[in-house]
Parts: sequence; C-alpha cells; structure tokens
Amino acid sequence: MRLRVEFTTEPFDLDELPPHARAAREAVEAAGLDAVDVGPFGNTAEGREDDVLAAVQRLLRASLEAGARRVSVQVSVVGETTGDAGEAAPEEGTA
Repeated sequence: MRLRVEFTTEPFDLDELPPHARAAREAVEAAGLDAVDVGPFGNTAEGREDDVLAAVQRLLRASLEAGARRVSVQVSVVGETTGDAGEAAPEEGTA
C-alpha cells in the first residue's frame, strides 16, 4: 500500500523555523520517502506503507521532544504498490 502523510506542528512562528518544525521535517526527510514537500503551513510526503508509518512515529517523537505543543497528522491511502520494486499501481481512473 502507498500512503501520503500530511503534517503540521505548533506553535507557529512566521519569522523563523521553530526547533520542533525542523525536527519533524528532518525526521521525514531522513526516512527516504518520495515526493517530500515542506512549506510554512504544512508538509507532505509519500511512500510505502511501512516507511510512512515509521516516519510518522519518528516525526511525532522528534517534534514533541523539540517542544511542539500540537502535531496534526493526516495519513491517506494513495495507491497500491506492486511487486518488490515498490512502484505504485495507477490510481483508479488514471492510466
């Protein structure tokens, strides 16, 4: 199964990247997930099920230890993986 994780950490600081936000992003970037996209108001990454779930655990621990007071996480199924290559099967209605 292929998953997408979206997450934010709080409190926000628009002037500089808070330590908890940096810790969460570093945890996800180090996980080797596909399509990692970081931004000021939210972050997303995709990958294989086991990789995403392990990354979510690491980002929660890292951001809370670095001072986050709230971490919002949403995980969505975006496709099925096929074979050992880890390639995603096309989503329904796409070719």
